[in-house]
Amino acid sequence: MTPSLKGILCMCMGVLCLAIGDAIAKWLGEVHSPLQIIFFRTLVSLPLIAVLAHFGGGLTKLRTQRPGVHLVRGLIYTGTMFFFVLGLTLLPLAEATAIAFVAPLFVTLLSVPLLGEKIDPPVLAASLLGFVGVLVVVRPGGDAFHPGALALLAAAVFYALMMITARRYGVREHLWAMVFYMTLVPLLLTAVALPWVWQTPHPWHWLGFLGAGIIGVGATAFITLAFRFAPAAIAAPFDYTAMLWAVILGWWFWGEMPDVWVFVGSTLIIGSGLAIAYHDRRTTLKRRPTA
Repeated sequence: MTPSLKGILCMCMGVLCLAIGDAIAKWLGEVHSPLQIIFFRTLVSLPLIAVLAHFGGGLTKLRTQRPGVHLVRGLIYTGTMFFFVLGLTLLPLAEATAIAFVAPLFVTLLSVPLLGEKIDPPVLAASLLGFVGVLVVVRPGGDAFHPGALALLAAAVFYALMMITARRYGVREHLWAMVFYMTLVPLLLTAVALPWVWQTPHPWHWLGFLGAGIIGVGATAFITLAFRFAPAAIAAPFDYTAMLWAVILGWWFWGEMPDVWVFVGSTLIIGSGLAIAYHDRRTTLKRRPTA
């Protein structure tokens, strides 16, 4: 098996884990507050991340000289999860997934004022196409508009900020340190809020909390391996297989079937993301020395 094929398979497995985790969060969100869901997810995930860090080079990799950066990233991650789980509980799974696909477009646009990067005209055109796709899915002002869409757009903005801070500080901090502290902060924050939102879980819900935490770490591990095995331009497009799993899981568990506009908008958003990835790959190849 070639490294690129391994990367693709790992990416697909990671995306499947994310889709299952989203479905579990949607199911739990029918009873429990997003804060309680985040608490248990991070409570399960944090020890597993520490174990992976241990086998990935030792717990010394968790040392940091930038606690302030990790605090800010943890706050951003808390906002990302809160608004995303809230949106999942309010919208069908496939529609929520389609709106979440806009996050990379926010990364592209916010990198201009926050990182000083420049956007080439083809990338700007592709980004605008992606936002047209979001408008098709969300349909603001129409009868089909749901406030849950605003929560998911907020989650996408927070996610973009998280990725931008990773770009700026990721080269100076070890991967597992970034992931560990990003998970620790929401655990502590939601632990403080837990007495005000607590709902005693049903026995099956305990399995859901445990499964969501384990699957979340599995998704992180698979996606990390994907980018180690294969170039980003090859592995990243398979992130969009999440839409397939969202449709299947939403139909299987909740009888949800997206209308045609969700598929049309998703096609525009996915096409936009693929166009940006293709442009980035061509730009990278042009800049690569030939001698």
